[in-house]
Amino acid sequence: MIDQNLKIFTVGIFDSGVGGLSVWKEIIKIMPNNNYIYFSDSAYCPYGPRPQSEIIDRARAITKFLIGKGADIIVVACNTATAAAIKTLREEFSLPFIGMEPAVKPAALCSKTGVIGVLATKGTLSGSLYNQTLKTYANGIEVIEKEGKGLVALVEEGKLNGEETDQLLRKYITPMLEKGADQIVLGCTHYPFLLEAIKQITGNSVKIIDPAPAVAKHLYDVLEQMQEEKLDYEPLKPTETTMFYTTGNIETLMGMARRIVPGIEDEKFNAADF
Repeated sequence: MIDQNLKIFTVGIFDSGVGGLSVWKEIIKIMPNNNYIYFSDSAYCPYGPRPQSEIIDRARAITKFLIGKGADIIVVACNTATAAAIKTLREEFSLPFIGMEPAVKPAALCSKTGVIGVLATKGTLSGSLYNQTLKTYANGIEVIEKEGKGLVALVEEGKLNGEETDQLLRKYITPMLEKGADQIVLGCTHYPFLLEAIKQITGNSVKIIDPAPAVAKHLYDVLEQMQEEKLDYEPLKPTETTMFYTTGNIETLMGMARRIVPGIEDEKFNAADF
């Protein structure tokens, strides 16, 4: 049960771009009173093709920025950054980190056909966390993996539907359907913004699994534990808004954020140059 009287924390959230807003959306549903700082690293998006060392450098710099803004905890709302950098972040910084984990477990457990699809970035599919999850929970399950090249760019451009988006999604999803997949895991936080376009292809017979709600619940559980451990914690003043920062185009971040919460004031959006 969600306790709306949980003390107020400052939660930092970052992604390679606007995709992490799909996680922020689920977090603010159950914890609307926290202070949130969202960081979109769109100038370096997508992270998928970049070397691990570069992703770690970006994640480290963003973490320092968020800590400087008062973050008590950081959500790495990016599957690729989680796979590449979260171990390093946890070793180098003392505050807690929440990462993304492809929802292979629920997909495997719920599949009736024994076939599931995973749509993710190259960085996620090659990551040790994902592959360990496969070994643990997808034994005996046929997993159809597709690297969603080009999908992150479409979301960053606000092309959430239309012929170009439909054609690219069909390229990745049709082979999953032909193999009999009845569960498709979205392994990138950008992809939930394409959910309606995906459902136009899959119909109602396939379950699309977005891990964001589970991540939001995990964050709640961690904050609840932090509250119990820090009884002398001084709560900050409640706020109904999030501060947004981007290394890319402010209008892009503004437009996507307002799809979730219309009317966010212009002054909540800021440029970050590093």
